[in-house]
Amino acid sequence: MSARLAPPLQRLDSRVVRISLLCVVIAVLASGAGQLLLKLISFFTQLFFFGRISWAPVSPAQNHLGLWVVCVPVIGGLVVGLMARYGAKAIRGHGIPEAMEQILTNESRIPYRITFWKPVSSAVAIGSGGPFGAEGPIIATGGALGSALGQILRTEPHERKVLLAAGAAAGMTAVFGSPLASVLLAIELLLFEFRPRSLIPVSLACAAAAGIRIAVMGSAPIFPIAPLSAPSAPSLVFYILLGGAIGVVSIWVTGAVYAVEDAFEERLGRRLRVHWAFWPAIGAVAVGLIGYFSPRTLGVGYENIDDILSLRLGGQLLAVFVLAKFVSWVIALGSGTSGGTLAPLFSVGGGLGALLGAAAASAFPSLGIQPSLAALIGMAAIFAGASRAFLASTVFVFEVTRDSNAIIPLLGACALAFMISHLGMENSIMTEKIIRRGVEVPSEWGVLENEIEGDDI
Repeated sequence: MSARLAPPLQRLDSRVVRISLLCVVIAVLASGAGQLLLKLISFFTQLFFFGRISWAPVSPAQNHLGLWVVCVPVIGGLVVGLMARYGAKAIRGHGIPEAMEQILTNESRIPYRITFWKPVSSAVAIGSGGPFGAEGPIIATGGALGSALGQILRTEPHERKVLLAAGAAAGMTAVFGSPLASVLLAIELLLFEFRPRSLIPVSLACAAAAGIRIAVMGSAPIFPIAPLSAPSAPSLVFYILLGGAIGVVSIWVTGAVYAVEDAFEERLGRRLRVHWAFWPAIGAVAVGLIGYFSPRTLGVGYENIDDILSLRLGGQLLAVFVLAKFVSWVIALGSGTSGGTLAPLFSVGGGLGALLGAAAASAFPSLGIQPSLAALIGMAAIFAGASRAFLASTVFVFEVTRDSNAIIPLLGACALAFMISHLGMENSIMTEKIIRRGVEVPSEWGVLENEIEGDDI
């Protein structure tokens, strides 16, 4: 009996140490870029909705523009379209698919100009009322910083991939304070591997970004909730089934996003021959109209997620908000503007989870169902189903709330949503666009055939 082991594909050496140090530098840059983007969003929100020069955070829902509010997203959409036309076309979209494409097809080389145009265009889009999150643009900007440094220093392709992923993960950590989930997101959506040569540098980058965030913003979780009690066995069954139901919703959401995108391509692009630079302004008409009737749908809306988790927003008002936010976001994203997907997904999934949890708690009070935990399940499950970042989704919602009683129901719910997503649709919201362009995206990992060779085993 004998066995032969092939040499490892990559040993830890001085180059890994060098890349790890560079990743820490990138984490500092990405953290600064993340804080700058949040400031820019506040600046443009103040300018567009209140006509004043200020960097102070403010919600566009507090505006007093009346019907004029319809015009604000249209102006922002026009500006973003012109930025894409004359600055960088790659700023269109929510950031993560574009980073994936550069990793898979271009040896992780992101054009330098994206480092400037992506955060500025996203700040304009969100600051003018676009119903997006800041996380996608920050992930894209952090990734662009890592790629730029890798190109300047003439690193190898796999090293640039690590630098890009480290910048993206550090950017996410800087906003949400979720270092572990950010590492997992990088592994599941950007690195497509689980090896020391990539895991160590990215982890160090996220640790550095988390430390910077604590120094700047404090250590409190971004979405604090009232303490949860440990789920009972019957309620655990409900939470897992709820994850499955939200997994079905994630399929519909993904289909809706690309159906709207196809409609813009077919009707405006091919039939009416309207240049794609004007599509964001056209889609923004719907954003403005919906924002007039439901001001909460405008902008990032992290305060909406906070209100959902704390049960300050519920009943009919919550149902109307969820539907309005979904329609506004799908039309805006499908039009090709610049903005993130996580915050809208969390708003829709968390709102549905809270509504279903409240209904079940009312109908079956003996089960001990907690609507706030159901909202958390909705947030995580829709992210797991739509993005297929299963581990990142589970850990992320725990990290942003810091309540350990949520871990078991989150794990079961996200697993079921993940399975239903795979059974119900071929591609995810992150991969559909680039797969249509002919890019082959890894869907699973395994031991490479040339790593282990043996006979008579």
